[in-house]
Amino acid sequence: MAPKITFYFDVGSPFSCIAFHVLRMSPVFATCEIAYVPVSIGNLFQLCQNTPPIAVKNKLQWINKERIYWARRFQVPMSEAIPKGFPAATANVQLAFCFLATKFPEKLVPIVEKISRGFWEDGNADVLTEPGFSAVFESELGIENAKRVLDELKDTEAPALLHERTQEAFNSGAFGLPWFDCVDDQGAKESFWGVDHLGRLADFLKLDANLDKSFQVLL
Repeated sequence: MAPKITFYFDVGSPFSCIAFHVLRMSPVFATCEIAYVPVSIGNLFQLCQNTPPIAVKNKLQWINKERIYWARRFQVPMSEAIPKGFPAATANVQLAFCFLATKFPEKLVPIVEKISRGFWEDGNADVLTEPGFSAVFESELGIENAKRVLDELKDTEAPALLHERTQEAFNSGAFGLPWFDCVDDQGAKESFWGVDHLGRLADFLKLDANLDKSFQVLL
């Protein structure tokens, strides 16, 4: 049985975007089955009664320093400047990802990548708004298929899907992002939080971290 990772993410979280890149690009994870699950980091904080990190004095400076360090460590394209509009409202784009995953799952990763890079590399906060991410959906899906996905956002009950996905992460133990639920080749389960725990994650799944020199600092 191949190692499995369920990856809970929000594009408004820089560390989610770093982990998203590493899971796709690092040879360490080449043998893993990875499920990408969009959630709402704001909703997760509410469920946990967790104080948003930027509300903690001095923490924004620390987060930004760590963001740049891990992005450079794993060769993730990311601007050193904090994007204007951070922290951004992402519930709408995350909900669109949820519908995308149900209708065109093969397009989830490339669309998330474009929107993530648009915000974190290009500093374009507009890409997280409906007009901005609609253009990305149309470029990847075509106008008609994009409309099939984005029309779902108009349903008054639509937000329940994003809440359901976020509740799944919370029930697993998540209190922040990125969050990883892992199953090794023997069926044993463990969860991990944060980019800086990818080394422990790789160890649990019995992956060869030596395949990627970026992991040396985690060992």
